Amino acid sequence: MQLPTKKTPVSLLEAIRAQKTVSRHLPLTPLTHYEGLSRVLGAQLYIKHENHNPTGSFKVRGGVNLMHHLKQTGVVGVITFSTGNHGISVATAALWFGLEAVVVVPENNNPAKNRKIRETGAELIEAGKTFEESSMVVESLAAKRGLYFVHPANEPHLINGVATEFLEIVEALPDVDAVIVPIGAGSEAAAAVTVLKAISPRVEIYAVQAKSSCAAYLSWKAGTIQSTANETFAGGFATGTGYEIPFGIYRDQLEDFVLLSETEIYEGIALSAYYTQNLVEGAGASTLMAAIQLGERLKGKSVVLQCSGSNASPEEIQKAYALPCFTQGIQSF
Repeated sequence: MQLPTKKTPVSLLEAIRAQKTVSRHLPLTPLTHYEGLSRVLGAQLYIKHENHNPTGSFKVRGGVNLMHHLKQTGVVGVITFSTGNHGISVATAALWFGLEAVVVVPENNNPAKNRKIRETGAELIEAGKTFEESSMVVESLAAKRGLYFVHPANEPHLINGVATEFLEIVEALPDVDAVIVPIGAGSEAAAAVTVLKAISPRVEIYAVQAKSSCAAYLSWKAGTIQSTANETFAGGFATGTGYEIPFGIYRDQLEDFVLLSETEIYEGIALSAYYTQNLVEGAGASTLMAAIQLGERLKGKSVVLQCSGSNASPEEIQKAYALPCFTQGIQSF
């Protein structure tokens, strides 16, 4: 099922409109200044704790905004594919708005994320070995059941909803110099560009992704959408292709890209616990590792690290917390 919602622009005005809807369902998430990290990195470091949202990630903002609009069109249910956080968002927001939800995830998906999807009462279907393979079963199911297909990236109301987090950032920290965001399908990078470049074009936006699932990076580098292997453990990065709508927004607006190894992603989880006392998943912790790698480029600046989510599996947390940096911080490197 396709509706006119697909034609909504992604814009600052739509983000402001979305903020009125999102704020009725979600509290402001903290923007916290960390003295220890600031001293170590020589910059004023702030973290936007989207992991404090009820679903444990930023994506619920987009889910709320989309369901608000779908409810007005008479849609009775939605279906999507996800490695977790997007699916949790769609399932949770659908529950809040009284809509049916079906979420297709890859086989052997993060069990913590699967549990959260099931807890909403949504139907969980495990199919395919990757994000892309899961997507292949969704369109036929959507047509068969009369459900609205919520694409995880090419959905303007999702991006406008996500953009509300960056409105909160500039309201709390008007003089922000740089923002670092993780990127998988790209909705958050697109949202950051939409808000920050419209309000303060001087703000530098950096993206970070896994080396082993770097389709967004390759697309940005080539200037056209690319596909590649999708092998990272970190669900927030686990996409094997770029996507049209977000890519068209962030393509020419990013300052730079940082790529992380799987070990570095685990180190980010451990360092996030050491410096912030937050349990964070791989993509959510990646912005801290990116800041460490960017080093001199951030010196003396006010920098916001976007902590996208906290839905790590027990195995991921155990592996990360066994690293020396869990108890010794950056000095262990």
